[in-house]
Formats: sequence, structure tokens, C-alpha cells
Amino acid sequence: MTSLVTGTGAAPTLNRVQLGELLITRGLISQSQLEEALEEQSRCGHKKLLGEVLVELNFVSADQVMEALAQCYGVPFAKINARIADPRVTEILPREFVESHCVLPLFHVRNVLTVAVAEPANLFLVEEIERLSGCSVQIVASTAQDIRSTVQSYLPSANVFVIDDIYETDQIGDFSIVETQLTDLSNLEQMAGQSPVVKLVNYVIFQGVQDRASDIHIEPDDHACRVRLRVDGRLVAKLSPPHQMHPAIVSRIKIMSKLDISERRIPQDGDIHIMIEGRPIDLRVSTMPGKFGEKVVIRIIDNRTAIVALDKIGFSPEVLTAWREVITSANGVVLVTGPTGSGKSTMLYSVLNELASDEHNISTVENPVEVNIPGINQFQVNEKTGFTFASALRALLRQDPDILMVGEIRDVETATIATQAALTGHVVFSTLHTNDSVSAVTRLVNMGVDPYLVAAILRGVLAQRLVRKICPHCKEAFEPEKIVRDSLEQSIGEEVNQLYRGAGCSRCMGKGYAGRLGIFELFLPDEEMLEAIAKGANIQDLRAIAVRQSFRTLRDDGFSKAMQGLTTPDEVWRVCSM
Repeated sequence: MTSLVTGTGAAPTLNRVQLGELLITRGLISQSQLEEALEEQSRCGHKKLLGEVLVELNFVSADQVMEALAQCYGVPFAKINARIADPRVTEILPREFVESHCVLPLFHVRNVLTVAVAEPANLFLVEEIERLSGCSVQIVASTAQDIRSTVQSYLPSANVFVIDDIYETDQIGDFSIVETQLTDLSNLEQMAGQSPVVKLVNYVIFQGVQDRASDIHIEPDDHACRVRLRVDGRLVAKLSPPHQMHPAIVSRIKIMSKLDISERRIPQDGDIHIMIEGRPIDLRVSTMPGKFGEKVVIRIIDNRTAIVALDKIGFSPEVLTAWREVITSANGVVLVTGPTGSGKSTMLYSVLNELASDEHNISTVENPVEVNIPGINQFQVNEKTGFTFASALRALLRQDPDILMVGEIRDVETATIATQAALTGHVVFSTLHTNDSVSAVTRLVNMGVDPYLVAAILRGVLAQRLVRKICPHCKEAFEPEKIVRDSLEQSIGEEVNQLYRGAGCSRCMGKGYAGRLGIFELFLPDEEMLEAIAKGANIQDLRAIAVRQSFRTLRDDGFSKAMQGLTTPDEVWRVCSM
């Protein structure tokens, strides 16, 4: 947190007792709370300011601390956001200065520049702003979090246009014609090419990549338009452009992805290839007609993060060793299971990348090919021309392959050909949508593969989920409730000494989590299990056998990672709720 109660140079300062008394006078804290905060500040060696400690203890909010300081220094307090600031004024000060000093120019009227600052006591900072801007400066106090979030709204990066005039009244009026003249294709195309729309689409895509989002959702509603990003598996609202802009935004995206902008009654799929900061990014675009207009979802495929070394994914040493033995099998079927968005494709790409060599002929059948892997033959299905998973796999068997990867086994024909390939000496990797690893057996049987054939070809099944990692910048220890502690100890079979969570900070957008890692359940059928599979045992019998063999479930692996301080028990329960 940027300094709440510090001053520099000749600036006036406010000691911690004065701040505490001021907050007590305002009725915001009690004397006992002040004493507790002072003790906490003393324990941390006075590395934190009293205002920061009070906020961390949840006695007051950052807004209340800053408002009290503003009153003390005789400056206004402002709760700022992107709607308050004038976007054209933000460029008066150099970008590096704005970000490093946590300031934000708000208004420029008659050579007076109003600037939001997080350090109202810093007179040297005011003098430097006057020197850089050539204006008289009037400051208002605001929290560092509000300033940073507003700065991000207007200054996303030097590599993308600054959004400067989207909310201007005359621009909104211009866009209103889209709703009344949608039948005029030339008008819609012209609107999609106008500067504000281009800037907005560029900004949304850039922010999606910068925030490590997997998907961008552009959703119309009655008199509203919402843009959300899926970050670490959870949707986060990003901005709400005027609803009049929505048709032009959709048309701009359609033009970029070479879709038909005149067709708004059926779903369409396309792709966009862009360069950001010198690296290629692939975007998969999907449109869907709705009551208030077309919803657009953009899947972001960043080649830099699409392939991860197996020892960096989150395997425990024991599971990693066993998994590497499975993927180097001489023949058979190896499956990765989990719901959509659980990282199955990333796992298979990482496996193939590790197996790739001049000695192996590795071929894949995918829909679509998301990542290009050097040294591997990759083929994309096209169902319109009859080039399906089954037909592609059948043709590949005549191409002398050693290792095959099928994006998904989804029907009996594909399952049958994959089985034949495994029985004739090939290794086949694929995915299934099942809740756990053992269920893959019954899924194959339900597709039409005979149980004895499943027992003959199955080498291993890896079920996986992605859990959010605790933010390292706000990680803190906490004491769990007894029911949580008992559940963990029962699952992992050892005493729970310490658990951690994220308190929430600016770097993780207050979520307490940053990034994701995998939790895994590796099913390796032994002789007893294979015999039961061949006899057609049901899922309950198979799970009972697995339990007797000390089978580690997804939840067990997740709790183990919670014990290591990598994630939280709540996060494990969230993704392993079924």
C-alpha cells in the first residue's frame, strides 16, 4: 500500500498518535482498537504505517484513513474512478511519473491542474508536478488503489492506443444510428472502423492478454453492454462501454476474424492472429445471437504459456515419476480427463513436447490446432468436408505413426479406431469429459468398447483440475475452523500445523489468488483392477477396489497442496465439489 501517513522533505507530517486520535474523534475506531494496532505495528518493527495496520486489521477502510488525513492537511478527499477523470488530461504528465508516484491528473481548467495524490503531505511531489506540467497544481487526496485502477483504465500500455473519447456525448450520439440502420451494411462497416471502436477493441484484447485471461466475454443486455475477463478460472467485470457501441464492437471483431458481419441470426466461429509485445497471440472468436444482440467470446491462446514443462505443472514427485512411466508406454491408451477449462489440452501438449524426438513419428488430430509444436505433425479436423476425428485417425494409421494424439474421444467410431490403434502397437493419447479418473473406464464401455478391450488397452488415466494459487504478495497464515482442520487431517493422514490464505492486495486485484496450478488423480490399473474391468464391474465396484489400494483422489492432492501453502482448502472444495 502506498504511504498513507508519511511525508517527505519539508512537508508537514502527522505522527501515529495524532492519526489515531483523529480517527477516535470521528468515531471510526475505539481506544482499544488503536492500542491493538499500535502493538501490531510495534511487532512488525514499524515497517508499516499506522494507517496500513488499521486497514489490515479491518478496523477502518483505506478511504476512511485517507479522508481523515485529507481533513488534517486541509485538502479535499475524492473517491475517484474512470468516470470522474478527464481521459485527455491524463497525458499531461509522463507515464512513468504517474505510475511511479501514484498520481493522476484529473482536470485542467485555466492553467490549473487538479491532481489526485496518495501522499497529500508530500510538498516536493507537488512542486515536481508543477515543474513537469507548467501549471498551477491543486491536489485532492485519494487512495492508492483508486488511483492505480483509474490509471489502468486510461493508460493500459504504450503498445496500445489510449482510449480518449469513447464516453464523449457526441460520440455516443454517432453510434446511435447503428441501432436504427442495421440493415445498411455500409454504415455498420463504417462504424466498426471508426477510431473509438478500434481503440476499445484493441484495449480489451490487450488487457485480456496482460491480465492472463483465458477468455473475453462481450455481452449485450437491455440498455447495457458488459465486458468480462476470465482470469484464473473466474469471471471479472472489466468495463461497461455504452450499449450503443455494441453492434459496432461486434462488427469490428467480425471484420478482424473474417466473419460475415451481415449475418446476425446464426452462430459463427473465426480466429484472429495478432502480435503483442513482439510475440504472436491467437484468438478464437465465437459469436452467438441473443435477445439484445450478439454475444462474443474470444478465447486467448498465448503460445508462451500453452506448453509447460511437466515438472512445472504442479505434480508431486511421486505422481510425476509415475506419470512419466505411463506416457512412455510401448503401446496402449493414455487418457486425461476433466471438465472444460481444466487444462487437459495443455497437459497433452506438454506431454507431446517432452516426447518429441527425431526417433518418433508423432501425429495429432485436433479441433482446432491451438499450439504449433516443432517436430510434430498436427492435423485439424473439418467436419464440413468430412474430415472428422474418426476419418483422420483412420488415415493416420496408414502414415506409420508411433504416437497418436486425438483431441477428444467423443463417439463410438473414434473410440473403436483408437482401440484398434492401441492393440496394434501404437500409443494413443486423448481426453474425456469425466469427473474423476476411474469413471473413464465406464465412459469407454458406454461408448461401445467391450470391457475386455478396455482392460487390454488402458495404461493410465490422469484426472485433473486447476486451483488458484495464493498470491505471494499478500500471503498470510490463518487458523482454520475445527471442521476444516479435521477434514484435512482425515484426508492426508497427518496433523495440520499451518494453513495460509491471501489477504487481498492490488497485485491480485483484492482476490487473494494469483495464477493457477494443477491438482491430479492418477489411476494406474493393476492386475486386480484390470480383471474387474474385463468382467464388466460397475463404477462403485471399481472405486471400492481403488480405495483398498490407497488411491489418492483429486481432493487428497488438493489438500496436500493446501498444507504446502500453495492454495487454500476453500479453493480445493470449490473445484472438487462433485
